[in-house]
Amino acid sequence: MSGFNEQAKIWYDGKWVDWKDATVHVMAHVIHYGSSVFEGMRCYDTRHLGPAVFRLREHIERLFNSAKMYRMHIPFSMEEIIQACVDVVKVNEMKEAYIRPVVFRGYGSLGVLPEGVPINVVIGAWEWGKYLGPEALEQGVDVCVSSWNRLALNTMPSLAKAGANYMNSQLIKMEAHEYGFAEGIALNPEGYVSEGSGENLFLVYKGKIYTPPLCASILPGITRDTVITLARELGYEVIEQMIPRSMLYLADELFFTGSAAEITPIRSVDKIPVGEGKRGPVTKQLQERFFGMMTGEYEDKYGWFTPVYS
Repeated sequence: MSGFNEQAKIWYDGKWVDWKDATVHVMAHVIHYGSSVFEGMRCYDTRHLGPAVFRLREHIERLFNSAKMYRMHIPFSMEEIIQACVDVVKVNEMKEAYIRPVVFRGYGSLGVLPEGVPINVVIGAWEWGKYLGPEALEQGVDVCVSSWNRLALNTMPSLAKAGANYMNSQLIKMEAHEYGFAEGIALNPEGYVSEGSGENLFLVYKGKIYTPPLCASILPGITRDTVITLARELGYEVIEQMIPRSMLYLADELFFTGSAAEITPIRSVDKIPVGEGKRGPVTKQLQERFFGMMTGEYEDKYGWFTPVYS
């Protein structure tokens, strides 16, 4: 990951503050209980629109949905947050960026019940390269099945992109890294395939594309939805169904999707090669269509890009 630009400005509750001044009190509710929800999206330097944020509205809709599930009332409208995400790129004079809005319970009281605790909203942006490494998009990554399961649906809401949920993700990621893998794949409590620590998962088998459904304890990924749309455009049948672990070893292709990971092929699982042990043709075709929207080779017919300079 590229280093932060400590000269940048951060949008903090509607005001622009210097990077070093965007602080949280150590007795804030979020520090003690993980009470935050957040988003992550990319701004691409597109050929046709210049700097443009990919699927900005969908990300902010999910942010508000996450906050709703955790009973957090965001003190700004959806339109104000959308505009602030555009402005953080513009104010910091960036062409490409990873944008991170965070909504959290701040400094008030410290009981588990967040009575009287204010809701704060912060939006920052920085340059973030390829999440799983610059060579990963072509060569693929080696992953393992984690010993840590995703949370059961009735413990914490998996549909929310919440900071507390990512303690589970950290365990998955750290374990994988400790054993020399780029990423881990989590199963759900029933033993079916769920997702990576921060990515959704797709499987290609005999010409069809499979992905776990929302009830497999996955986050409803924006890039996941994008890939489903693009794959169907290309004529592939996309099936959302529960996937047994053993299918990971029999798949012709596997790949991760996510705003940070984009579309990243998986070349091995538990040291068993996936297909031919390299990026497969379906994954490559989807990558070409996905990144082709940024180059202008393919039309943005869904209006997925929000230009920074309209």
